[in-house]
Amino acid sequence: MNDRYDAGAAGHGADQYELVGYDEYGRPVYRQVPPQQQPQQPYDTYAQQGYGYDPYATGGQQQPAQPYDPYGGGDTGRQPPSPSYDPYGTGTHQQHPGGHSAPYDPYGRTATSGQQPRAAEQTAYIPHQAGPVEEPVTQERGERDYRTEQFAFVEEPDQDSEDVIDWLKFTENRTERREEAKRRARARVVALVVVLALAAAGGVGYLWYAGKLPGLTSSDDKKDTATPVGAQKRDVIVVHLHNTKKGGTSTALLVDNTTTKQGTTVLLPNSLALSGDDGSTTTLAKSVDDDGSSGTRDEIDTVLGTEIQGTWRLDTPYLQNLVDLVGNIEVDTNTNIPDPDAKKGTAPLVRKGKAQTLSGKSAVAYATYQASGEAQNAQLERFGQVMQAVLRKLTSDAQGATTTVQTLGMIIEPPLTDKDLGAFLARLADLAKGGDYKTALLPVQTDGTLSAQASASVVKDVLGGTAKSPDKDAAIRVSVRNASGVKDNTGKARVVLLNGGFTFLEGGTASAEATSKVVYTDAADKDDATEVAKTLGLSADAVTKGDVSANADVSVVLGQDYEPSSS
Repeated sequence: MNDRYDAGAAGHGADQYELVGYDEYGRPVYRQVPPQQQPQQPYDTYAQQGYGYDPYATGGQQQPAQPYDPYGGGDTGRQPPSPSYDPYGTGTHQQHPGGHSAPYDPYGRTATSGQQPRAAEQTAYIPHQAGPVEEPVTQERGERDYRTEQFAFVEEPDQDSEDVIDWLKFTENRTERREEAKRRARARVVALVVVLALAAAGGVGYLWYAGKLPGLTSSDDKKDTATPVGAQKRDVIVVHLHNTKKGGTSTALLVDNTTTKQGTTVLLPNSLALSGDDGSTTTLAKSVDDDGSSGTRDEIDTVLGTEIQGTWRLDTPYLQNLVDLVGNIEVDTNTNIPDPDAKKGTAPLVRKGKAQTLSGKSAVAYATYQASGEAQNAQLERFGQVMQAVLRKLTSDAQGATTTVQTLGMIIEPPLTDKDLGAFLARLADLAKGGDYKTALLPVQTDGTLSAQASASVVKDVLGGTAKSPDKDAAIRVSVRNASGVKDNTGKARVVLLNGGFTFLEGGTASAEATSKVVYTDAADKDDATEVAKTLGLSADAVTKGDVSANADVSVVLGQDYEPSSS
């Protein structure tokens, strides 16, 4: 729509325009024609071809023609037939003779306006270009010859392509990151599973190696558990704690059952009744003071049916040094103990409570403390607590434990050596750290004898012996002298005789003899001698009448024909 020209107003005195050319896009350009009173004769350069209007006025005679009305606003008179101009090359139309000519309308409308006046001093821009060239319509619309300048080629924006490429890269990178994260997660899970599997395998392996895995014990372990109590192998050492300040002793047996892998401290009350060398009855405390370590060891073996390998004399200063060497100990104390060297009102040396840390000095005070009116067993149990706590802190390495023993500077009584004691304590320390260690008190009656309960729970189960308390009707006393050339035969014969109900007396050693002998003095003792020979596994021919050692009813000489296994 263009409201510059009003075709309907052309025949009613409106301004008139005339075509002056075409712009670069082929559109007609007009200018205003000034009004004139008299019709003027336009010239037509194309008069020879019959055109009624020549915008360039190049000369020549021409027929009078009505002014050009672009919108066909009215009837301008009759014109000779002339072709009408078609700027888009769609063909020419002949005017009908004697009728009205069809003026040119660029928008395809019929002109209705009459002659338009010229506008004075009104000019329009006329581009310098050739006018449209008429081309005869020789082809159908579908067969036209199109030229490249008639088309506009639109290129796809590069930004869209780049956006698509960036999006593809983004999605590809995000996918790769997700896959990489999944791979890393799977790798972590696999590594975690491997670590857990290795840890589980190591734990199971350790339990299997330590023999603590239920249902998977080795054949040796099954054999050990099936071994009778009396046949289980035990290493036993007796320890005497001597209180160098107040006097008195405390005695315990340290037992290592190598068959069941169990360690035990057996506390022996001082009132325990023992048999002296002359067959008289004495107590444990008196025996330690009178008979010394060696005599007391033999008497304990006689009463309990044990086989003690050595004696460890532990004076209180050495216990204090031992606790300090292992780096203090922790004990669940059952009483407050004042410091004897401190003034009244000061803090106690040992406080009652759980897991109390004790130094060497406080450990000695706790192990030897006995309150006024308190039974000796209470003090003995405190001594047992200290011993077990020391074993938990002691090294399990035999060489290290031996070094600790040597550092103490104690005098070790034969046949025990510092190396033997160190190795023994290291084995007990390993059991104590693993929870395979306990402390047991030997139940002793008021008269010092052992009850049936003691015989079953401690003597038999822990020590593997038989309790034989001395009385006025004591068993047959048998003196044994070893002439077999094998040192251990004495101890083995002692165990057999004690378990058989006899009283064992040490007779020493003698030069080697080929045959064993069982000697009695009185005819009344012949049956007893025959029973002793049978108990030791000797033949009845070994029984003979002769002189026997003092304080003995029957004397035995172990010859080279003695076989302990047959006992």
